[in-house]
Amino acid sequence: MLNILIAVGFMAVLGLVLATVLVIANRRLYVYEDPKIDLVEDMLPHANCGACGTAGCRVFAEKLVTGESQPGACTVNSAEMNQQIASFLGVELGSQEQRVARLACAGGNNVARRHGDYQGVESCRAASLVSGGGKGCVWGCLGLGDCERVCDFDAIFMDAHDLPQVINDKCTACGDCVDICPRDLFSLQPVSNKLWVACKNLEKGEAAEAECAVACNGCGRCALDAPGNLIAIDHHLAVIDYTKNALASRIAIERCPTGAIVWLEDGVQKGHDAFKIIRKEPLPLQ
Repeated sequence: MLNILIAVGFMAVLGLVLATVLVIANRRLYVYEDPKIDLVEDMLPHANCGACGTAGCRVFAEKLVTGESQPGACTVNSAEMNQQIASFLGVELGSQEQRVARLACAGGNNVARRHGDYQGVESCRAASLVSGGGKGCVWGCLGLGDCERVCDFDAIFMDAHDLPQVINDKCTACGDCVDICPRDLFSLQPVSNKLWVACKNLEKGEAAEAECAVACNGCGRCALDAPGNLIAIDHHLAVIDYTKNALASRIAIERCPTGAIVWLEDGVQKGHDAFKIIRKEPLPLQ
């Protein structure tokens, strides 16, 4: 009986000690969290896409409450909801230019040659490990839709020529397509960057065009026509210096013989000298 009483007493004392330790730890380690964070988070889209530059909506809400960010930095939320957040916090709305994913390739199956018929898992990453997926251009899009499947916002679809197309209004610039593409063809660009090189082929002249009719052949006409050294030719590929974006104009695309450099406004615009794509069917294997 005495042993039982001792055991019960010991457990009671131990429980009291542990409870005291927990109370002290709670007081010492307690971190205050502003209740406005929860309210602001509820007004965000919960997309956790990273377009605002943070790891997710919760972190963005914390930065809004502390004044480190402005509501307008969220390009996914509606303008009305961002204004509501600004009014609630008593801060300026602020703004951030929308960014979208862009593909540096226009080589659909009707203009880009294939030298092998890949049979296997429907994945660009898998195909790239098997003789490069069979496509003649080793830099070109493989067209198996990894980017379409990984996009949680339905902002990418595969067109009739197995080429990804981005819907700007749905794109949140989350970067998932950038990460998944085995050939690094996607990048996130401000929508104001209207001049775009839809190619990454580093071959020159006839070698480039032999594999893809719309490849950049390094002719340099765009670089000659563009003002202020806006465009340079690097390894036979036109490269745009977007720090000089104010100089960009349609003039740079007009003499491109393949249409590899385009102007993105109301769709894709090519220059008057660009190769006219007539073929609709896939090119045969070679």
